[in-house]
Amino acid sequence: MKKGILLVNLGSPDTPKPKDVKRYLGEFLMDERVIDVPKWARILLVKGIILNTRPKASAKAYQKIWWDEGSPLIVISERLQQKIQEQVEQPVALAMRYGSMSIKKGLQELVDKGVEEVLLFPLYPQFAMATTETITVLAEELRQEFFPQLKMESVPAFYNKPDYIEVLANSIKNHLEGKTYEHLLFSYHGVPERHIRKSDITKSHCQIDGSCCRTQSAAHEFCYRHQCYEVTRLVGEKLGLEPGTFSTSFQSRLGFDPWLQPYTDRTIERLGKQGIKNMAIVTPAFVSDCLETLEEIAMEGEEIFHEVGGENFTTVPCLNDDKAFVSLLSNWINEWVSSEMVTA
Repeated sequence: MKKGILLVNLGSPDTPKPKDVKRYLGEFLMDERVIDVPKWARILLVKGIILNTRPKASAKAYQKIWWDEGSPLIVISERLQQKIQEQVEQPVALAMRYGSMSIKKGLQELVDKGVEEVLLFPLYPQFAMATTETITVLAEELRQEFFPQLKMESVPAFYNKPDYIEVLANSIKNHLEGKTYEHLLFSYHGVPERHIRKSDITKSHCQIDGSCCRTQSAAHEFCYRHQCYEVTRLVGEKLGLEPGTFSTSFQSRLGFDPWLQPYTDRTIERLGKQGIKNMAIVTPAFVSDCLETLEEIAMEGEEIFHEVGGENFTTVPCLNDDKAFVSLLSNWINEWVSSEMVTA
């Protein structure tokens, strides 16, 4: 069977204009795995409130980070796809969960090239309902409806794979070389606490009480919170970071429901008020720089830090199309091609 690979990232508006941002936000926020409330409530919240208030502000944020070539996330993802294709003989396509670069288009592109077996590769190190799960569920629905002849399997979360941790740690080390920092903050995208409990396959382990993520459990396979803290721990060990000089936080909360804490903006503020003058921040929930890293962290986060007395605020780029990251993903893909088994 001819094999092919479909890389899938989050997505982006086609332009930073309010109308395109509104269209994109509508698709994104109406996903039942992003805002997981009954459909009537989601429609009321998204179409009745958010889409009437948020698109203009979001458009201004996108305009701040937009590149001449287009959306940073799209441009970076395309560079990654192109570089992987140079190291992989099989066709490598790129799709987005939301926006015009749809998963259906990506699958069609591979089918048109004669592909009969697809490796679905969500570009997320950690599992979450609103990232990996929504990609795999939609891809399977599309396969059954439009491509029933396709065989498809998905790369699982790779947050704790030693070769990934090594690439991530080396990237952080290289970008911070020569930089002065007293604290390294690992900021991950936030999710509602209920997402953690919904993903708990044991239905009892995840208490979000400070200890469950450190207690061995089958629930960890699908626990976003555990996987984030584990990345921080493993990278901290790899870099030889001293306790107290690094920590974990969660950004980008929405609405009034309890989300994973501590919150990134408040953590930045707290560290500055405690006298930290030089801090660095890395965002390992993302593999590509995007609105959440380029605007929310590198702009808003730095502003918060300076307002409370901080001096030097260093942001570590995502892995993007880093040579070592390209080689890592290419190696995993080539192993799948040769072994009939995902080893990522």
